[in-house]
Amino acid sequence: MNDNPSEHRPEQRQGRPQEPDQGGASITSFFHELRQTNSGVLLRISAIAAIGGLLFGYDTGVISGALLYIKDDLHAGTQAQQWIVSTLLLGAILGAVLSGYLADRISRKYTKVISGIVYVIGALGCAFAVNVPMLIGFRFVLGLSVGTASFVAPLYISEVSPPRIRGGLVSFNQLAITSGILLSYLVNFAFKDAANNWRWMLGVAVIPGAALAIGMLTVPHTPRWLMEQHREDDARGVLQKLREGDGKDSDVDGEIDEIKDAAKSERSSKLGDLFHGRLRPLLWIGLGLAIFQQFVGINTVIYYAPTILADTGLTKSASITQTVFVGVTNVVFTVVAVLLLDRVGRRKLLLTGTVGLTIALAVLGVYFTSRTLQQQAGWLALVALLVYIASFAIGLGPVFWLMISEIYPTGVRSKAMSVATVANWAANFVVAVTFLSLGQAITRQGTFFLYTGIGVVAFLFFLSRVPETSNRSLEDIQQELTAPRS
Repeated sequence: MNDNPSEHRPEQRQGRPQEPDQGGASITSFFHELRQTNSGVLLRISAIAAIGGLLFGYDTGVISGALLYIKDDLHAGTQAQQWIVSTLLLGAILGAVLSGYLADRISRKYTKVISGIVYVIGALGCAFAVNVPMLIGFRFVLGLSVGTASFVAPLYISEVSPPRIRGGLVSFNQLAITSGILLSYLVNFAFKDAANNWRWMLGVAVIPGAALAIGMLTVPHTPRWLMEQHREDDARGVLQKLREGDGKDSDVDGEIDEIKDAAKSERSSKLGDLFHGRLRPLLWIGLGLAIFQQFVGINTVIYYAPTILADTGLTKSASITQTVFVGVTNVVFTVVAVLLLDRVGRRKLLLTGTVGLTIALAVLGVYFTSRTLQQQAGWLALVALLVYIASFAIGLGPVFWLMISEIYPTGVRSKAMSVATVANWAANFVVAVTFLSLGQAITRQGTFFLYTGIGVVAFLFFLSRVPETSNRSLEDIQQELTAPRS
């Protein structure tokens, strides 16, 4: 599942050691540091910005339950169901591309306001759709908003946060995404027996969409964007307001200098730099993480979990009920990952999680192959799904975004992360648009065995190419990865 693309680590100022990454800091220490800032303003605006993550998660998960009823009500066949799911991803790809331009042109703040408005329009259109083409069209509109939220929400949070809790606040956004998925499952459960159930499931999204649009009108522009507009006095004023609880620890002038240095570095870099010999290995690592994160089939679980469970013989209602356990597991193990990322290390969690999800996929393949298991051990499919989602939540889910924020040099980091983000959405689309068709072409068990094979390849790639980045400076990481190989 796709979580967020702008988890930048604090930049290194000249002559000062790079601070360890805070992205995997424990939630306990994060809230302790947040209390130390004594800034209700920072907490409020970060919570509003994180609604973008909630929208992302909600719309990713809500279609899973709604699809069970849409296919009968609108007479949607296999191809139509796949397009209903995956058209949102096409919109998200375009939204992710446009959001970088809009965030610079009209500001992070107003890009998120527009994103909330577009989300409301898309949600209403989906709720009142009278046929499949209309639903597909408004799912594309929703995708524009979701793709924008996946980029701008963490970008805004990172640019208003003080360095010592920046990673924690971005991780808070990741929790908002998984919480949005869980919320969608709970909404599906609440409306599963209601009249026009799928319309209510999709229409409820209007509420958080409106909250995002209205809430963002009440927050300031980010200091980074104000500096890009040559409004240094305004940027200084915003920083002073955001850091007013820091007291003597506040270093507004230092933050202004960091923004200036980072802007100079980024202006001197080009996208083509990624394809030079020294940086090309880093590009392949990022693309490998982005593509494998989706090709192990994560969003088949998010989008089609009730469908998979229904194939085990459960009723639609029971399938939606059991899907709630998938959402709870996703949130719980995302919290576990945040607690362990620095203590255990990114690489260990990545490899361990990949092994776990690969085994779970193999079990699902065996389950759908054996009639005996399907008749006598219906619980096995749910257990395998839970192990799969837990393994993903502690490994590929959070580690992908943290890794791509750490392995690239400062001058090309934002561009490289954009490339990885678009690749991630594109891979998401390929998986979503082929899952049901693959089930018909090579059987459901064949599809899970295919994902199992991809999981094995992913593990070997991670084992041979992905370094440990925990508690290491950006310079050490980059020196290792860009050094000539003997």
